[in-house]
Amino acid sequence: MAPASAPLVHLGDGLNVSPLGFGGMALTPVYGEVDQGEALRTLHHAVDAGVSFIDTADIYGGGSNEELIAQLLKERRGEVQLATKFGLVGTPASGYTDIRGDAAYIRQAVEASLRRLGTDTIDLYYMHRRDLRVPIVETVEAMAALVQQGKVRHLGLSEVTAEELREASSIHPIAAVQSEWSIWSRDVERNVVPAAAALGVGFVPYSPLGRGFLTGTVDASKLGSGDFRRNIPRFAADAADANQGVVAAVQAVAGELTVAGTPATPAQVALAWLLAQGKRLGLPVVPIPGTRKAERIDENLGSLALDFTAAQLEMLDAAADAVVGSRSADPTWVSQGRE
Repeated sequence: MAPASAPLVHLGDGLNVSPLGFGGMALTPVYGEVDQGEALRTLHHAVDAGVSFIDTADIYGGGSNEELIAQLLKERRGEVQLATKFGLVGTPASGYTDIRGDAAYIRQAVEASLRRLGTDTIDLYYMHRRDLRVPIVETVEAMAALVQQGKVRHLGLSEVTAEELREASSIHPIAAVQSEWSIWSRDVERNVVPAAAALGVGFVPYSPLGRGFLTGTVDASKLGSGDFRRNIPRFAADAADANQGVVAAVQAVAGELTVAGTPATPAQVALAWLLAQGKRLGLPVVPIPGTRKAERIDENLGSLALDFTAAQLEMLDAAADAVVGSRSADPTWVSQGRE
């Protein structure tokens, strides 16, 4: 496990966060039922271990995820860099009914999030998805007004294209872009990542473990009826079978490495690959793996101690090129489908 004193990472616009974050969506019933007591203990353990960058959204659990994190913030607000998001209407479990990026909705959404979180200020406020009916400059202008009012410290964008990022940055500094990025989801490297690097914007990869697939512990054929991964093309039976190749490569590299004298795990390799990729591509990268179990926090932090040989990186890169299936049921929902 990394020490709690691990150096902070500088994203954009002066925002400093822990080198790994925590993705709160895992603590809602999207992968099955959640024990709220265990969820809160996991959050506390994360902060104890040095993972102080906590990421949530207003739609996770219909707002219940923000309310859960509020219980952590009651005692430890000063230890946490808090991120949340607006823009999606609905929930991950039941589905989404709309995307809103208009100023009136943003004002309504931030007040609701502040109330649920029990705080006066959000450290990083993301546009969760792009509302194509509203020019992005108008959305960012409304977000920038929240900074002026002291309700938000920094602005972020999720699943934007390179051009959308450039437009947004012309209105207000953007601290971070959040998009899916991992060994098996590398489309953002074509345009979005280079734009972020050029603009001085940090990158926050969500689903850095491939929604669990890269750990080798997910059997796509046995996902529950309420598991939203059943709707993702690369989890379909034929694609999931083909994608075992990338899992095998991650496992093979893990078998060659150790962390503090113990064998490395596939999760550690997947996270360390993202950190190495950020260095290769010239921008700060802070993955936000989510988990329900405290011991997984410690495992994930072990990734900070891993280094790869050139041959190991080549093996992982080659496996990524053979991935089958889109990362989203609707490619226009993410930057990949609009670039």
